[in-house]
Amino acid sequence: MSENIHITCSFCGRNKQDTEVLIAGANAHICNACIEQAFQIVEQDSKSLSSNKDSNSNQFKLLKPVEIKGHLDDYVIGQDFAKKVMSVAVYNHYKRISQIDITDDDIEIEKSNIIMVGKTGTGKTLLAKSIAKLLNVPFCIADATVLTEAGYVGEDVESILSRLLQAADYDVEKAKIGIVFIDEIDKIARKKDNPSITRDVSGEGVQQAMLKLLEGTVVNVPPQGGRKHPDQKMIALDTKNILFISGGAFDGIDQHIGARLNTRSIGFKTDEENEFDKNNLLEYISPQDLKNFGLIPELIGRMPIVTYLKPLDKKALKLILTEPKNAITKQYIKLFEIDGVKLIFENKAIELIVEKALNFDLGARGLRSICESVMLDAMYDIPSQKSKKELVISSSYVNKKLNKLVLNKLKVA
Repeated sequence: MSENIHITCSFCGRNKQDTEVLIAGANAHICNACIEQAFQIVEQDSKSLSSNKDSNSNQFKLLKPVEIKGHLDDYVIGQDFAKKVMSVAVYNHYKRISQIDITDDDIEIEKSNIIMVGKTGTGKTLLAKSIAKLLNVPFCIADATVLTEAGYVGEDVESILSRLLQAADYDVEKAKIGIVFIDEIDKIARKKDNPSITRDVSGEGVQQAMLKLLEGTVVNVPPQGGRKHPDQKMIALDTKNILFISGGAFDGIDQHIGARLNTRSIGFKTDEENEFDKNNLLEYISPQDLKNFGLIPELIGRMPIVTYLKPLDKKALKLILTEPKNAITKQYIKLFEIDGVKLIFENKAIELIVEKALNFDLGARGLRSICESVMLDAMYDIPSQKSKKELVISSSYVNKKLNKLVLNKLKVA
């Protein structure tokens, strides 16, 4: 008994009889009270470390335009002009944010939201995603087709910011410097031919509701999205430093561009008309064309940077299949590698897939659809075949699989 009395905690000096538990080590002892205190200290230190990490994560990486474009080149094939415009706009935007608290003069730099025009599958969404990933800022994609004026069936404009908050893990400071990509913005164009005398609640009404959001204001956002109601707790979010990038196919806008350029689809060509590339009239797009299409001038004024994406040709589609870091063929090779199978794509097979994609006129998305059809049987059978070690995708293999498609029997318009 006397021996136990002399055993003490090496940290606080308590005798063993004065403690509930005394744990023995190699050359020391520690009591339960010291263990609890040590645990609290470690927990407090870990919280302070994590808060420091969070504050560091809020700091975006400000890269030069050339560096931003270089990063985009790794993920997006072609579209050099659009990438150049985006790189400069994003650099200026985040440079402006980084200087807000530093500059003491009266010059206030306004933000420049972006609008991208291009056919489906040309890389509008991919461009915005790649830039957000590079800069380490919250990013969300909002679909303009579901938006309506407040009080009508559909989603309020504020629901766009709910998605951004979710992407930022409800960190308001982080969300304040995020990027919002508004997809299908052409679908909220003013409906000129609408015979109804009622309000255009999903067209011009949405555009008007978006004006303050784009320009910069403090918006009360419902955390879980959906409709606002009086008893709901709101989160105040300032949109002054949020970069809005919008994109749309603007199907039929080439007619407005052509009318402005005095081009004609039939008849004899004049010398003046030969100066224009009729296969890519989007190259000559201007804010006036967006206004004629149905966007209100106030909205266009708040999205001053207008850029276009070229239609993808055969060469670009082939590069998309093989070159980027996340190229479609590389994804399939990785999938089969997990099952221990070596997958090889022959060059002629890739060319055949590209030709089919051009026929369907679906851009890069068409490539994925065709590849899925070609690879379906192999992805179904091979995981069960233990002896299979290699699969070669040849042009004859592609032809054989595509001939089974009902889609292949239909006439492509």
